[in-house]
Amino acid sequence: MKMLTTTALACALAGAAVAQTDCAAGKTLTEGTLTIATGNPAYYPWVLDDSPESGKGFEAAVAYAVAAEMGFAADQVTWVRTSFDQSIQPGAKNFDVNMQQFSITEARDQVVDFSLPYYSSAMAVLTTQPVVDAGARPTVTSLKTLLWGADANTTAVPMLSELIAPEKSPMLYGDNVDVTAAMQAGQIDAALFDLPTALYLSAVVLENGVVLGQFPPGRSANPDQFGLLMEEGNPLKSCVDAALSTLTDNGTLAEIEAMWLQDATGVPVIQ
Repeated sequence: MKMLTTTALACALAGAAVAQTDCAAGKTLTEGTLTIATGNPAYYPWVLDDSPESGKGFEAAVAYAVAAEMGFAADQVTWVRTSFDQSIQPGAKNFDVNMQQFSITEARDQVVDFSLPYYSSAMAVLTTQPVVDAGARPTVTSLKTLLWGADANTTAVPMLSELIAPEKSPMLYGDNVDVTAAMQAGQIDAALFDLPTALYLSAVVLENGVVLGQFPPGRSANPDQFGLLMEEGNPLKSCVDAALSTLTDNGTLAEIEAMWLQDATGVPVIQ
């Protein structure tokens, strides 16, 4: 697939913004402005240099593409910061949409609204070089023997059961910071993360970190899909979904994924 340059992508999005639409009129927190939330901080490769305003990074680029398709120019986008756990709670929000790699789940969908998926994530195995040196290989047979850790609040636990079915019950933690700390301390051997996050953790957070392999989305009966999160009943949802449908059909989402997640290539597929 031909990949857009940053300049070409910016021009395409600017062109989309010219074609103003009335869909979002009267539906945003501030008229004429789209307020988008991200994490504090926001990490590579989702957002580069913790600066979503730059439009650099996969989610930052998708956010501006969605905004442009809905008729908002770049200077009509405002960013706020929220925590992951706070955002998935019911109640009023200080944003129109939120992008923090929110997996679309049935339970969450009872209290917040999600857009159509903008990314179907490959799940990757994060481990350390000592575990690899001890014989861990990118095969399901090998992975079954490892001691796994997982954030009890994420979809990693059912994913582990579905994809690997480890011989030992996984160690459960309150968040992914605790998971990576336990791996660094040698208390667990491995954990599942979406592929871009695993790449970031292995390169920046985890000493001697290794992305051992990946399960493509098609290997799972229920692939992890990310959606823009909104307040329950937000009338903006139909506009966001329409924008994402257009960006999917015209190949823009695929081009953004290729541009910002291309480092994911080269990670072996688990057999």
